[in-house]
Amino acid sequence: MAVEYLPLWGCSSICGRRAEMEDAFVVVPRFLPIPRRMLTGDRMVDGLNLSSSHLTAHFFGVYDGHGGAQVANYCKERMHFALVEEVGNLLEEDLGSNNSNSGSGVDLMKQWEKAFTRTFLKVDDEVGGRAGRGGIGSSLDGSEEICVEPVAPETVGTTAVVAVICSSHIIISNCGDSRAVLLRGKQPVPLSVDHKPNREDEYARIEAAGGKVIQWNGYRVFGVLAMSRSIGDRYLKPMIIPDPEVTFVPRTREDECLILASDGLWDVMSNEEACDVARKCILHWHRRNGVTPSIERGIGADPAAQAAADYLSKYAIQKGSKDNITVIVVDLKAQRKFKRKT
Repeated sequence: MAVEYLPLWGCSSICGRRAEMEDAFVVVPRFLPIPRRMLTGDRMVDGLNLSSSHLTAHFFGVYDGHGGAQVANYCKERMHFALVEEVGNLLEEDLGSNNSNSGSGVDLMKQWEKAFTRTFLKVDDEVGGRAGRGGIGSSLDGSEEICVEPVAPETVGTTAVVAVICSSHIIISNCGDSRAVLLRGKQPVPLSVDHKPNREDEYARIEAAGGKVIQWNGYRVFGVLAMSRSIGDRYLKPMIIPDPEVTFVPRTREDECLILASDGLWDVMSNEEACDVARKCILHWHRRNGVTPSIERGIGADPAAQAAADYLSKYAIQKGSKDNITVIVVDLKAQRKFKRKT
């Protein structure tokens, strides 16, 4: 495992058969140095430079808007900055309370759940024209919440699936029915679970909040929204919530690639098929072109990962997807050895 992971990624985002493009995506390499104790605690991890107190993290996000593109575009510009703020707030709280992280997986997971939940709720508040301490529209001293103009009408919202990747871990935060899938060896590992209204726990939560799940061209909240969590959609609160589910996964040498995509891909392709296609595309590119020169690795999109993202989006169209399609493929292999075909 490399001491510093270089982000090898490619992305395709196409309108497909929709009249308008409502998806958005963001890639922010080296967006945050994360204290090692927030990732590994007091545990020893093979391949990590223990003399370094921080690990460089990279941010990837897919946002699938509905009712308009405004909320998805806002998340594209704002979400990673809000996460930086909330990680900083958590570190300040730990210092102020003299709280020493025990280093257990449960404690670390709770830290990241707290950081991401605060981040998603903060962004949701801002989208709705509400901002609290230190957020957009807050008072100068950050002591009170004031209202500003909402980012979008109350009927506009977005899903959000984001990944923070560094040399030791992959952290996924998901709200809605976009999805993150890891290919480990040749086995696809889902790192998120779609928030659909007919998911048993989501169905019960919606009913308890006074909502109804109606079968209308698929299961929908009040027959309207085909997901049970999102950012925005103020007209459907409190049935629709912005709270994410977070997955905290240590990396292994067997990790091949990570796929983040909107449901325009997953509506027509299984996890297994998408992972198999991505892996074969990456391998095919390297067999034809050799290894990407080290001086070019991590600068802009990686051509092999880009080829995989492009192929997946075009393949989804061929398989009948009628939605916008956004795909990010992250190659997790530090090194690949191939002889170039002559």
